[in-house]
Amino acid sequence: MAEDTSKQGVFSWNELMTRDVAGAKAFYGGLLGWTLEDAPMPEMGMTYTLAKVGDIPVGGIMPMPPEVGPDMPSVWGSYVNVDDVDAAAQKAVELGGTVYKEPTDIPGVGRFCVIGDPQGAVLSLIKFLPMGA
Repeated sequence: MAEDTSKQGVFSWNELMTRDVAGAKAFYGGLLGWTLEDAPMPEMGMTYTLAKVGDIPVGGIMPMPPEVGPDMPSVWGSYVNVDDVDAAAQKAVELGGTVYKEPTDIPGVGRFCVIGDPQGAVLSLIKFLPMGA
């Protein structure tokens, strides 16, 4: 995670969605020396894997959500901090973009959405909860 997860416009998190979490963990753990720590998220119906360098979380690995359909390949996604997820999603549409995942709360983490720019590049926007909240 970026040092200041509250600063507008900063890339702050990277996340892999995959149909083979075990294979991804073996590959990236072996390739990059990441320590991988499973974090059950029963409210989301899944286990999320934190990827760490030492004690520093640098990304996550999660199972592919069923709503994306069977043809979507595994994909890395990047998150950028925004001050207001709902306002940023609306602004993306005003600027010719698309909202692929409406603003949604992640319990204990914050609020996010997934947008696409007018050329089709996909980006996640997030507002983290204050530390300790």
